Amino acid sequence: MSATRAEICVVACAEAWRGDGEILAAAMGTCSILGARLARLTFDPGLLTTDGGALLTAEAVPFGAPAGAVEGWLPFREHLWLVQNGRRHVMMGASQIDKHGNTNISAIGDWARPKSQLLGVRGAPGNTICNPTSYWIPKQSTRVFVPKVDVVSGVGHDRAAGLGPQAARFHDLRRVVTDLAVFDFGTPDGSMRLVSVHPGVEVEQVKAATGFDLTIDGDVPETRRPTDEELRVIREVLDPKGLRYREVKS
Repeated sequence: MSATRAEICVVACAEAWRGDGEILAAAMGTCSILGARLARLTFDPGLLTTDGGALLTAEAVPFGAPAGAVEGWLPFREHLWLVQNGRRHVMMGASQIDKHGNTNISAIGDWARPKSQLLGVRGAPGNTICNPTSYWIPKQSTRVFVPKVDVVSGVGHDRAAGLGPQAARFHDLRRVVTDLAVFDFGTPDGSMRLVSVHPGVEVEQVKAATGFDLTIDGDVPETRRPTDEELRVIREVLDPKGLRYREVKS
């Protein structure tokens, strides 16, 4: 079966949790949520997933469906315990991200008089300092991939290094997935590296949608395509209504 761009993005998000074992997979955004649940239903059954709220579900549930069988209750205080003890891998969104993984979800423009007010820093500082963090960005452009974020909400590698080893010992940025490509921070200075491009996307297209210099190591492979079983789970089990296409057009 041929896969759409949205389905390739779901699988790329799922890969962020591969090998994580029994931790909470916290996701924000449709393709990210579908990715966490797909990972649990296929290659990483030990993951813990929720109904999108405070219920730990016995099975990964379809997007937007009721929880079904429930294994546990996760009130906010317990959720914070998981964050503080590194027992959660979160995939957040970002309105801006720079080459070292600093992200902004707070405001666009000058801090004293911003052009746009966004969410505020919310839990981004604690997430990035305390537990593994990845990012899902549905529309990559130079407005999002910027040389310098206007407000630091999530902490990148350069700022974490400035905090010192004691404060930043649990800082762990894993992966950035966009509608064009997959990135990590596997460079000596912790800057962003292009890992793969989605089928049909050229490296030059990714570079044109990035407002800083990317590390590119030789030939860049394609992002892996979903297996037939993964496509079946996405289309028939997790997202039969096709809500993934609201984020990534195909």
